[in-house]
Amino acid sequence: MLNDDMRDRLIAAARDAARKAYAPYSHFGVGAAVLLSDDSVVTGANFENASYGLSLCAETVALATVSSAGRLADVVAIGVIGGAMDSTGVPRGRTPVGPCGRCRQVINEAAQVGDRDVVIWCGAAEGDAVERHMLSELLPHAFGPKDLQ
Repeated sequence: MLNDDMRDRLIAAARDAARKAYAPYSHFGVGAAVLLSDDSVVTGANFENASYGLSLCAETVALATVSSAGRLADVVAIGVIGGAMDSTGVPRGRTPVGPCGRCRQVINEAAQVGDRDVVIWCGAAEGDAVERHMLSELLPHAFGPKDLQ
């Protein structure tokens, strides 16, 4: 299931989502695509706010959508891309972008609810550069729902 075709599908969906980013302050568009256990994909884009701290990351937007559909336990993998937006609002750049620390913690919530180690593909806004990581590598010794039992 988690093959190169699926990786490419998620990165393409994340790139499409990033074009919808609302990032008037940082001018850095990020898109995320979440793969669920039935092969469906849910996307999200970053959504900034004038009070910076209330901004939402693309991964959080996508995972909140997944959660509101009652599907948090079904998260299998996530594709993330990002880059500085050009004058037309399209993210650019050839360096893979990964989830921030807050997003890693939010992804961990889904991982623990679903009792799996989530695959995270970090891609560049342009080109073929993609890195594959497991959540457990990006957030070792994570704190989550299992710690509250």
